[in-house]
Amino acid sequence: MDVISVRIPKELKRMMKEVNINWSEEIRKFIEKRVREYKRLRTLEEIDSLLSDIPEAEVGTAKDYVREDRDSN
Repeated sequence: MDVISVRIPKELKRMMKEVNINWSEEIRKFIEKRVREYKRLRTLEEIDSLLSDIPEAEVGTAKDYVREDRDSN
């Protein structure tokens, strides 16, 4: 694993010592969650961009295709 450093105020460090929490694990989970959220958002933005390039079909096109399919049987 790699190591990162974060500077925090002394008062916050003191308060952190008062509670029984594995801060490394908490921070790792938070970072993993934020990375997943970021990737999910980027993927949605890419999908939205791709969909915006697709021309819209005329109103009633789906209905016409369904009718054509039903009539062909």
